[in-house]
Amino acid sequence: MGEPLVVATQVNKWFGPLHVLKDVDLTVEKGEVVVVLGPSGSGKSTLCRTLNRLEPIDSGTIEIDGVALPDEGKALAKLRSDVGMVFQSFNLFAHKTVLQNVTLGPVKVRKVARQEARERGMKLLERVGIADKADRYPAELSGGQQQRAAIARALAMNPKVMLFDEPTSALDPEMIKEVLDVMLELAAEGTTMIVVSHEMGFARSAARKVAFMDEGRIVEVASPDRFFEDPQSARARDFLAKVLAH
Repeated sequence: MGEPLVVATQVNKWFGPLHVLKDVDLTVEKGEVVVVLGPSGSGKSTLCRTLNRLEPIDSGTIEIDGVALPDEGKALAKLRSDVGMVFQSFNLFAHKTVLQNVTLGPVKVRKVARQEARERGMKLLERVGIADKADRYPAELSGGQQQRAAIARALAMNPKVMLFDEPTSALDPEMIKEVLDVMLELAAEGTTMIVVSHEMGFARSAARKVAFMDEGRIVEVASPDRFFEDPQSARARDFLAKVLAH
């Protein structure tokens, strides 16, 4: 057993009368890649957003590296800076260049010296393959390049864990590959990642564990081989029959 980094225990979340997360338990170890799969509306994105308290939970606990997520204030901001988040939409600041987007957090939150933040920012842009776009504005980039910039921005905070909420779902097919390639590299380097995705190939090749969600519950957690070859629940079998038939 590795060292648990993210531990969600009996997490419940309601949106009004809708019970969207039901007694969710999930443990992610350091260096582990967990891909969360499931049909639309199963609670995957909500779970992802509760892990850095973008969505507050109604009951249960979430711990990051042994510390329970605080409700608000400075402690939450500090803990949140340990959790990198990449969304479906790129959420880059339109009026700042790509490099400025990447260096803003380290300078403002981590109090890193501007020159050091720039040097590290350039290294990260190189790592995601868009160093030549450092002085461009987000609107001048393709969707795939914007998403790679968003990944570099999240990495710039040196987070303990990276959350990806359907990072490729707004992209054209040829751009999906360039983003997944970056994510595969991060996985190979031992980055702890929780990825909500519809990309079955990525789940197969990068995940250490697949967590399958349905109707607000984690129905099963298994290795990719086990999940894809021999799913244990009828619901997962049904889901895979539909998505793998295409």
